[in-house]
Amino acid sequence: MNSLRTGLLGAVAIAALAVTASIAQPQPAAASKNNPTAAAKTTTMDPNNPFAKPSTLPFNAPPFDKIKDSDYLPAFEAGMKQQLVEIDTIADNKAAPTFENTIVAMEKSGRLLDRVSETFSNIVGANTDDALDKVQTEIAPQLAAHEDAIYLNPKLFARVKAIYDNRDKLKLDPESQQLLKIYYQQFVHAGANLSNPDKAKLRALNTEEATLTTKFQQQLLAATKAGALVVDNKAELQGLSDQEIAAAQKGGKYVIPLQNTTQQPLLASLKNRDVREKLFNASWTRTEKGGANDTRATISRLAQLRAEKAKLLGYPNYAAYALYDQMANTPDKVLNFLGQLVQPTVTKAADEARQIQAAIDKDGKHFDLKPWDWEMYSEQVRKEKYDLDQNELKPYFELHKVLQDGVFYAAHQLYGITFKQRHDLPVYQPDVLCYEVFDKDGSPLGLMYFDYFKRDNKQGGAWMSNFVQQSKLLGTKPVIYNVANFTKPAPGQPALITLDDVTTMFHEFGHALHGLFANETYPSISGTNTARDWVEFPSQFNEHWALYPDVLKHYAVNYKTGEPMPQSLVDKIKNSQTWNQGYDLGELLAACELDMKWHMLPGDAPKQDVDAFEAKALADTHTNFPNVPPRYRSSYFLHIWANGYAAGYYAYQWTVMLDDDAYSWFTQHGGLTRANGQRFRDMILSKGHTEDYGTMFRAFYGKDPDVGPMLEHRGLVAQAAVPAAPAPQDTSAKPPTAPASPKSGR
Repeated sequence: MNSLRTGLLGAVAIAALAVTASIAQPQPAAASKNNPTAAAKTTTMDPNNPFAKPSTLPFNAPPFDKIKDSDYLPAFEAGMKQQLVEIDTIADNKAAPTFENTIVAMEKSGRLLDRVSETFSNIVGANTDDALDKVQTEIAPQLAAHEDAIYLNPKLFARVKAIYDNRDKLKLDPESQQLLKIYYQQFVHAGANLSNPDKAKLRALNTEEATLTTKFQQQLLAATKAGALVVDNKAELQGLSDQEIAAAQKGGKYVIPLQNTTQQPLLASLKNRDVREKLFNASWTRTEKGGANDTRATISRLAQLRAEKAKLLGYPNYAAYALYDQMANTPDKVLNFLGQLVQPTVTKAADEARQIQAAIDKDGKHFDLKPWDWEMYSEQVRKEKYDLDQNELKPYFELHKVLQDGVFYAAHQLYGITFKQRHDLPVYQPDVLCYEVFDKDGSPLGLMYFDYFKRDNKQGGAWMSNFVQQSKLLGTKPVIYNVANFTKPAPGQPALITLDDVTTMFHEFGHALHGLFANETYPSISGTNTARDWVEFPSQFNEHWALYPDVLKHYAVNYKTGEPMPQSLVDKIKNSQTWNQGYDLGELLAACELDMKWHMLPGDAPKQDVDAFEAKALADTHTNFPNVPPRYRSSYFLHIWANGYAAGYYAYQWTVMLDDDAYSWFTQHGGLTRANGQRFRDMILSKGHTEDYGTMFRAFYGKDPDVGPMLEHRGLVAQAAVPAAPAPQDTSAKPPTAPASPKSGR
């Protein structure tokens, strides 16, 4: 996830900030001349508040050693007030509207609000507490109202429209032309053309949506924490490693915390079937047990609100509204794309289920395969068919070795960048690592934070975003963080991780590269501030290097002996890569279709019975695969209800198509080379949203994207010779013509 810059609001991203807390009464926006009905806030900010001025640390990094929980709320309120004064000055300017005095002026506005929101959106997701939850509850509806106060300001929109209508005469450079187009579209999309009564309706809908989004995340965090499986007897944990058992021990009991997904990692190891079933059911029902943590009423109303909003803005459903600026662009195109994947997945998953049931029968257990059996017996089939035991791999994947000699090494080989750990900069939690990043010529490129271990006060999943956005206009370089939820080792033990965790590290660092290589003038279109179905392309592309031979041998060494992973084990990994792909894609497709069904409700749809709606949606789309549950049920689907992926979860699979296409180009043109890396950096990673996505992709790949490499990579079709994607006529690396966004794990 990335806190996508929503035009003027920078990293505020209402959805990304609505992360916790019980509902408070909606708060009005700060007063301004063009929003006279809003009540003025009386809170004042101490001039010594660490957000009051830009940070003096390198790269303007947040001064975490000085920031207190009590600093956030007054900084938010002062930031909103300050930005509305800036916006009023722009809107009331007596001079004729120009690109500089209107569009550029808006890009420069809201610096204080950006500073506090960019820091808060990570801390409340990665290291929250009761005080921060309370701030979140109070500020989310205020931010929604603040956004409305800007985008629904008629005088401001009149200036934007006047410039846009005259755009062909302005002789703007391409990046500026793109920024102007995006601003105009965002104002229209936000309701600037509505009548005053309809604007009032929209404000009410936005405020309620922000409040309920906050409530959902609060409920989900609490439900996930409360849903942890408690086991009394160590013997019931047979199959887990000593390290996993030690990590689970809490006093005289053993606690298995829930991950954000339906399936839980330890289901692959637990030998006791009753315990497996209990763990699966704890995950499956975490938010459906009634009481304060039951999310179903919340999401039912959220879906209804979004449908009403879309109708008010002239769209048939929320999916059509949300996709207006995406690469896919329309719900029909998304559904057609997903439809191409369903039947191959049905066939692959059914074959996998047949083999797993045979393994169960061979084991002498004589029970029918259930979802809580799949991971364990799938692993048995993997071992028998490919002689691969995932536990064999862990000694070769020590987290810090993977980071420095794997993730960093691949980035150096492709892009020439280097890394130096910083111990002199404050961090927000002791486990957080900080690195300065240097470009190929040795010049400073940016700053990176890594927060890898799970905590009870951290949201599930993995994500990337910015503490500071890159911008030539503002003179800022990127300050980026990666967050994950790996199991923390017991004291004194090495941090051994799974192959999936390794992939996550490469994935999130792919997002980081997209942010680090940003080369834009304007912050709104810099780095990862792109469409959802584009932003996951660089991250998923970067996953390919995790198992690339020259990279793997550089980091996959036994933590005890220092010996490299034997080739026989590497071969097993390679040979087993297409195993379980029917399941893996099946759970993702089911979640994608759930998302689309929820967000294709018409504007007059009543509240839905969540369980009944979910069952029908899966049946209608043929994604109710036997024993392959959705990766996320509706009731704990964080991406779509609170993390900005509403009608956008398909983007992960859409961008798999893009990344497999791009990787096929790399393999056909020499693989892991500096020349190829530079070309990818220049044509994709450094461009932000300065160009149309289709144009950028065709320039790199040589043609439109297609699903062929994706299906072959997953083993869903027989591998065939793939015609090389034609390279553009000029393959030399060139910078963009013009001076040149939470991304979340799946």
